[in-house]
Amino acid sequence: MEVPPLDRKLLAILAADIVSYSRAMEADEAGTIARLRNIRADLIDPAIARHHGRIVKLMGDGMLVVFDSVVDAVACAAEIQKALARRNAELPEPERLVLRIGVNLGDVVLLEGDVYGDGVNVAARLEQLSEPGGVMISGTAFDHLQGKLDCALDFVGEQHVKNIARPVRVYRARLDGKKPPRLRAKMVPRRAMMGALAALIVLLLAAGAWQFWPAAIVSVKPSIAVLPFDDYGGDAATARLADGLTEDVITDLSRMREFDVIARNSTELYKGKSADVRQIGRDLNVRYVLEGSIQRQDDRIRATAQLIDTTTGAHVWTESWDRPAQDFFAVQTEIADHITSQLEMTTGPIKNAEIGAARRKKPQSLTAYELTLLGVEKQISPTRESIAESTEILKKAVTIDPGYARAWSSLAEAYSMATNFGADWEDSNRAAMEAAERAVALDPNDDATHAALGEILARNGEFARAKTEFDIALRLNPGSFAVLTYYLSWASAFGEPELGAELADRAVRLNPNYKPWASAGLRYAYFMVGRYEDALKVMERQTSDNYSKYAWVERAGSLAVLGRKAEAEATVKEALQRYPDLTIEAISNDQAFSAAEHQRHIETMRLAGFPPCATPEALAKLTKPVRLEECSADQEKSPKTP
Repeated sequence: MEVPPLDRKLLAILAADIVSYSRAMEADEAGTIARLRNIRADLIDPAIARHHGRIVKLMGDGMLVVFDSVVDAVACAAEIQKALARRNAELPEPERLVLRIGVNLGDVVLLEGDVYGDGVNVAARLEQLSEPGGVMISGTAFDHLQGKLDCALDFVGEQHVKNIARPVRVYRARLDGKKPPRLRAKMVPRRAMMGALAALIVLLLAAGAWQFWPAAIVSVKPSIAVLPFDDYGGDAATARLADGLTEDVITDLSRMREFDVIARNSTELYKGKSADVRQIGRDLNVRYVLEGSIQRQDDRIRATAQLIDTTTGAHVWTESWDRPAQDFFAVQTEIADHITSQLEMTTGPIKNAEIGAARRKKPQSLTAYELTLLGVEKQISPTRESIAESTEILKKAVTIDPGYARAWSSLAEAYSMATNFGADWEDSNRAAMEAAERAVALDPNDDATHAALGEILARNGEFARAKTEFDIALRLNPGSFAVLTYYLSWASAFGEPELGAELADRAVRLNPNYKPWASAGLRYAYFMVGRYEDALKVMERQTSDNYSKYAWVERAGSLAVLGRKAEAEATVKEALQRYPDLTIEAISNDQAFSAAEHQRHIETMRLAGFPPCATPEALAKLTKPVRLEECSADQEKSPKTP
């Protein structure tokens, strides 16, 4: 098939975002919204209009504006920043809103009112490199600016930015005439342009039809990636122990609110590979990397760990252990404790008490721990046989160590998953509930136990109790990808779709290489707040064979809302081939959805072109079917059966 030529154009791209937006919203939501509205109406929109700019889109991490002239783009950026600086000078610190801006000149692809290509990506990376209140400019833009602006442009070096192979020449606009601070040669990008978008929904709901862009969450927390520990045993048991150590160190660190900890899925890519920690830092957007090894010989454990600064490659801390095997869990705890002390967490009685309360109870038996790891491993690619194996293995684990909460919560998940493979629902659900409740009772400080119980309660329709358990799990471990994924999948059912999107943003930030199974929850969280582009983006991790009927519905609806009519029609056609009874009424009768969830699906399915009315055969299976108005009317008009 011949591909039509792309519509390309050389444009100046301006990318902007708000610094520390989430912190401002938390401190004063109503005031922040009002100030942002006024800033846009008074300063930003008029400046864009004066300089002939066009807003392409308002994204979660910021605003994207294009100009035919790079002089206009940079002049507009400088005007906005100067005006905002004057305005902020008259305000107390908590009321100030500050922007970062990046400008690039590049060849872009125009498609359906949007712009794509490296030209856009470079502008986004420049915005991330900008200091608060500043403007960063690419070398291509600079080459067209000399002598045409009244502000000086300082060269700050060639920067290696994420997802751009070539180094980018970067210049800073000197807006106040002062010599700026030097930019670090190995600066790590703050975060990807299409990262966390959740604040958009809060703003849209609060401000109604008024449109503006939310900002990325700017984190000053230490960010760290724990690489898979190397195993020197050469056998499956030692490899499993190394994986368990990696996972548990990640869990212990992610429970500390002072850290942003990358999830294991995203660090698993580096397992068994010799990688440059500086490149890892750029790939995962982290300041620190922890790497180590473990070796088991007879009844002894030998382990090493190194904490490395990715900006310099220097070792911040290194340690080794040679202990009896029963001290394995003490080694794990010591690794986390050493890292927290090296990264200068605040100390004192309150903080020490918080850390102590947050710690999970360790198992009493290394054998039970290894059995639990094996049982969980059997759940990763579930089949009827593997779940049956997992259940039996985990039963042995809780028999050996009845007080090990993680073994009980993993057993609860095995029982729950068995219902997908033909196990009796009532018996399996009851066993899952008992195991999950026992896990929580054994260790109320373990986030995984609360998350497992919350998931089972939600499946049973006990949303109030489920939400309580998820809230506890999230409070105990705000950095757990598993907890975030559990919660965001049910947030809309709890009447909190905005929170679902916020959790999805954080989950993607902590685990950019998330596995395809996580796409379903992420897709739904984004779909329910109208972030249709993001819903489609996370679906790219799956193939069409992995789509559920809900995935087909939400994909078609998202495409339709975005005006991609032909793609929506093709999606509906394929969905109906796979699910011939898939109608708007069929989804409307799904009792797992709330009224708001039903409404979102009905509106987007209508737009996509799904058939509205269920077949008589499908209706006959329902006790009290919910009918659409047009379907009821058609039925009344049809001849009555004698």
